[in-house]
Amino acid sequence: MTTPFAPIKKRRLSDQVSAEIQVRIAAGDLRSGDKLPPERELAENFGVSRGAVREALRNLERTGMVSLQAGARGGAFIGRGDSSMIGDSFRNLYQLGSVSLEELTETRIWLASTIVQIACVRGTEEDIDALTANVDEAEQLLKARRYEEKIDVHIEFHNLLAQATHNALMVMLMAALMEVMRDFAHAAGGEQNDLTIKARRAFLAALRRRDSTEAVAVMTAHLESLQTRYRRRMGARRGRS
Repeated sequence: MTTPFAPIKKRRLSDQVSAEIQVRIAAGDLRSGDKLPPERELAENFGVSRGAVREALRNLERTGMVSLQAGARGGAFIGRGDSSMIGDSFRNLYQLGSVSLEELTETRIWLASTIVQIACVRGTEEDIDALTANVDEAEQLLKARRYEEKIDVHIEFHNLLAQATHNALMVMLMAALMEVMRDFAHAAGGEQNDLTIKARRAFLAALRRRDSTEAVAVMTAHLESLQTRYRRRMGARRGRS
């Protein structure tokens, strides 16, 4: 190691302000939608400058914990979180080569299996109708040979399925994972066959029967087959380059 360690610096005032607000959120004193006091009042309460408060609020906004709104009725509000940050972390791991396609598929199978079982119990008819409409849209795009657009519709199917669990954390986890798969699927190119649509029709039939065993089996078989097809298409693209 050629570069020496730098002296440890004191924690910035803005970081201390951020930490104090996060503690209040974790304790339940502040909840999603609550409006924070104006910057001047916060600065007086914390005994810091308004600049330190402003920087703290901007940092919290980047994490999704605070929403900054302009206008007469604006201000700093406790946010609802930002699942895209999880997706960015997953995407970075994949792009850095820390996660393989096999690991992605394995994780998708594990998560999807849990989501499918919950959806079979909690999913409403409206949830199933939304999934059916999604497959219908994908089929129309296939017929129109709009293969790249079809990718995004296929991705949305998994997000809709997660929503059928009526569990916010499941929805966020699936959305984060599917953002990685969206990048990968577009890199591999849209499929020009109806294999995914056929698998989705079979899956929906099992879901409507609330047959979780069959639904999980169909989903697992589809994801395993999809991994093989992804690898084949990516190999073909590398061979042409």
